[in-house]
Amino acid sequence: MEIKKIKDEELEKARHSLAHVLAKALMAIYPSTKLTIGPAIEDGFYYDIDLDHSITPDEFKTIEKKMQEIINKGEEFKKEVVSKEKALKLFKDNKYKTEIINELPAGEEVSIYYTGNDFFDLCRGPHVDSTRRLQNFGFKIHSVNGAYWRGDEKNKMLQRVYCYAFKTKKELADHIAMLEEAKKRDHRKLGKELKLFMISPEGPGFPFYLPNGMILKNLLTDYWREIHRKAGYKEIQTPIMLSRHLWETSGHWDHYKENMYTTVIDGNDFAIKPMNCPGGVLVYKSEPHSYRDLPLRLGELGIVHRHEKSGELGGLLRVRCFTQDDAHIFMTPSQIKDEIKNVVSLIDQVYKVFNFKYHVELSTRPENSIGSDEDWALATEGLKSALDEIGQDYVINEGDGAFYGPKIDFHLTDAIGRTWQCGTIQLDFQLPQRFELEYTGDDGEKHRPIMIHRVIYGSMERIIGVLIEHFAGAFPLWLAPEQVRVLSLTDRNNDYAQEIKDKLFDLDFRAEVDTRNEKIGYKIREALAMKVPYLIIVGDEEEKNKTISIRGRGNENKSGLNLQDFIERLKNEVISKKI
Repeated sequence: MEIKKIKDEELEKARHSLAHVLAKALMAIYPSTKLTIGPAIEDGFYYDIDLDHSITPDEFKTIEKKMQEIINKGEEFKKEVVSKEKALKLFKDNKYKTEIINELPAGEEVSIYYTGNDFFDLCRGPHVDSTRRLQNFGFKIHSVNGAYWRGDEKNKMLQRVYCYAFKTKKELADHIAMLEEAKKRDHRKLGKELKLFMISPEGPGFPFYLPNGMILKNLLTDYWREIHRKAGYKEIQTPIMLSRHLWETSGHWDHYKENMYTTVIDGNDFAIKPMNCPGGVLVYKSEPHSYRDLPLRLGELGIVHRHEKSGELGGLLRVRCFTQDDAHIFMTPSQIKDEIKNVVSLIDQVYKVFNFKYHVELSTRPENSIGSDEDWALATEGLKSALDEIGQDYVINEGDGAFYGPKIDFHLTDAIGRTWQCGTIQLDFQLPQRFELEYTGDDGEKHRPIMIHRVIYGSMERIIGVLIEHFAGAFPLWLAPEQVRVLSLTDRNNDYAQEIKDKLFDLDFRAEVDTRNEKIGYKIREALAMKVPYLIIVGDEEEKNKTISIRGRGNENKSGLNLQDFIERLKNEVISKKI
């Protein structure tokens, strides 16, 4: 299978070139500007600058106009390689550039890029050959934020000028429209409105689930347990805190300690688990195994804690405490391909239930890794060959594997085209070696098992955040915290409304009743604001005929319905997990 590159290199090159155009425009408008760095990013680029004047949104158009003038001139990007000493002279008035240059090894040459004849910048490139190549691009300055030089809060606060940049003006317009839609779907906003979760100042990064959120979480948990039972997994639970010795053996103490919460008990160091895998390893090691026991699939909905930086926290998508839908599979080398294929199939099944499209990345060995070259080669080839055999398209993400093994990541595409990294499969030769895991083979000898780490949701918190935004809070019936609300038209109909609600409730539907002395229009608006899938409205006519009227999503309005027929409809919709 052809392996595609993960990046659009031409787009990245153009965005980087536009960053130089922005830098030149800023220098023209604000001559005292000190430039620092300006990389391409996912949806455009930014440039960090040191400037006493604070740039405001009112000035964005002026900067964009100057950028367009530079582009229209068709100025060439020309590379020049100079000595370190000459580079220091060229940038003697810019302490940020000289700091970067001084960090280079002695005698190393430095590349600079000219934009036209009157502007140059420290840069490795590459760039497009001329600003003419950028004439059809759509770009827009969208914000200016504070950013510490090199991300260190001990350094000076700079201004970071952010720009969107796309190949065409239409792509830019589409992206901006998507962002506007994303604001409406923001899970933090909807989470509050729908009473799903909260983040308290007393616990930054530690989410509280409200009653509606617990319903949603439990439904996702029940579904997870159902499909894993059918797929041959056994569920376990491991302690939330374990000794330093365990984390030293696993490698986390040396490679992940800065993200771990630690404490001392009886004079010994302990750590709250940032990952479930070492606990799963201890479960495997608690009794002897033979090849007949393998593959052994152990699932765990384990609460983990990781010390994320406060500036990186965001609703449920980046938290410090979360429930990871983990599983660890112990197997023989001959079982690797089949187990990888089984996991891919299970992930595919789950994502289809939520109507997610996705793409797959294969991430290879990072610099900060453990294990031999041979083990890494075997592990990487094991993942690659499994994907090739099932015909799964994937892209290579060089150097982004876990420190103990390569991985396959699944990136979901939601209803408005954004991508989210959730599911992952990691093949690990290292932990079984570090913990000296064994099984008895059919030859009667001791052998080392191979281990798969995998998640499907990613975490309960992340998938809930993603689902809130994917469905804009309007969950399918099977996931909706409140499935049906019965509304009485007048006080005369309250008993009939309560009777219907009780019948639905007894059949395990999540039903509520609104018999308040309020106008029906007000009751309907409140129910719609809470994204309730179905409203049952009953008045004198419905009560007389023992029927119901319903209002459903998609402007569905029907009257004179038989309640039992509607109940059958609800059952079928829940069982089929209809979107």
